[in-house]
Amino acid sequence: MELIRGLYNLKPHHHGCVATIGNFDGVHLGHQHVLGELAEKADEMKLPALVITFEPQPQEFFAPERCPGRLTRFREKIKALRRLAIDRIFTLHFTQALAEMESELFIQQVLVDGLGIRYLVVGDDFRFGKGRKGDFEMLQQAGAVHGFQVVNMHTFLLAGERVSSTRIRQALGEGNLDRAEILLGRPYRMCGRVAHGHKRGRQIGFPTANIHLHRKVSPIEGVFAVEMFGVEGEPVTGVANVGIRPTVNGTRTILEVHLFDFDGDIYGRHVSVDFHKKIRNEQKFDSFDQLKAQILIDAEEARAYFLVRYSTASERQVQG
Repeated sequence: MELIRGLYNLKPHHHGCVATIGNFDGVHLGHQHVLGELAEKADEMKLPALVITFEPQPQEFFAPERCPGRLTRFREKIKALRRLAIDRIFTLHFTQALAEMESELFIQQVLVDGLGIRYLVVGDDFRFGKGRKGDFEMLQQAGAVHGFQVVNMHTFLLAGERVSSTRIRQALGEGNLDRAEILLGRPYRMCGRVAHGHKRGRQIGFPTANIHLHRKVSPIEGVFAVEMFGVEGEPVTGVANVGIRPTVNGTRTILEVHLFDFDGDIYGRHVSVDFHKKIRNEQKFDSFDQLKAQILIDAEEARAYFLVRYSTASERQVQG
């Protein structure tokens, strides 16, 4: 899969494709359904399948103080899209200039001259261009003029429920990891590089892998039973905290993971953390002794969860 950053990186061989436009935050089952259909159309038309997305997401640009927590950072999104039958991702840096671009100019410069789109899939409520004047009807009219077809991105339902990034954020906010996993089609995951911390966890017998989230807002908070990938023996189970660490007067949200029965050096390693069960909300303790006592309880609960989970999985394999 090829990643193209900005109009200036478009080459003549990029002209001609079937495409869709969106944030694709989470790359959930609804997104996967749309992208699967797009790939089928690309195969039928003998053209590359391309995803157009923006970075930052428009809502983050216009209202950073009110934007919801992202399910996936840009790197995580690209990683998830690589698993699907997509040939190219075209990302536009969302700037003031792009926000003020007239919708007609966006169609001409990006869709027609830049990409030579032949088939476009968007939501019927999709808006674009200065003042959000561009809409589905304008795209259809432009398609009739420039020779590309515009079709509606139909809502994907699961058990009668619309699958959306908003519903997944809601499930995560409620601590319902099972519900989020169903809507995503996989466990909720965060990725990042393991960084050096203040070693406070090591001082109380619980060394942690510290991962900076690089998000304005995190969609989850609290203590969780997790699995880590990207380390020896993966997946390695553990207990994790996502929050500001109020006991040590922290101010920045960070992911801290204590891995069970693991003592490898993973500093600098890029890892993935899957969240399986929320144990409790983050809280402030009056002393490190109280914090240590609670971590012991949290760790035992996480171990018990994975004992049941793995036992159930083994039983299913035997029965199968």
